[in-house]
Amino acid sequence: MSEKVNQDSLLVRSLTWFGSSRVGAWTIINLGTRVDRWLIKASGGKYNSTLAWPCLLLTTKGAKSGLPRTVSLVYYQDGDDIILIASKGGNAKHPSWYLNLVANPKVEVLLNGETLTYSAHEPSGEDRERLWAKAVELYNGYDTYKERAGEREIPVVVLNKI
Repeated sequence: MSEKVNQDSLLVRSLTWFGSSRVGAWTIINLGTRVDRWLIKASGGKYNSTLAWPCLLLTTKGAKSGLPRTVSLVYYQDGDDIILIASKGGNAKHPSWYLNLVANPKVEVLLNGETLTYSAHEPSGEDRERLWAKAVELYNGYDTYKERAGEREIPVVVLNKI
């Protein structure tokens, strides 16, 4: 999300409303990522199922299996870093991709047709709050997910190029 998404457009408001609903979050998590694994690769990163927000493909090493696992995720950039939000639509449990990168922080990212290696970590304190606020500014559905997650603090993940 290098460029600010126009939150006032009818398309973005509609997609945010849908994505913030339980049905929409389920659809994105269970169907969107499957479509995007193909669509993002085929289009060199130009197209994805969200229509309004840029996505990348994140490949982690399975925490238990050790096998590669690929998922599409909305992202934004903070300088040279890539920022991911492990929201899982506000589910009470962390997404699998997040658990995988906690166990194995070295990941691959397919972005704009190029695959690069990154190292993942979680910011803390003011840096975490700054990055969370920027994420909410770009996709205000994260606030709904935060409420829905209850006791679970939704992780903010920073990817640094290796």
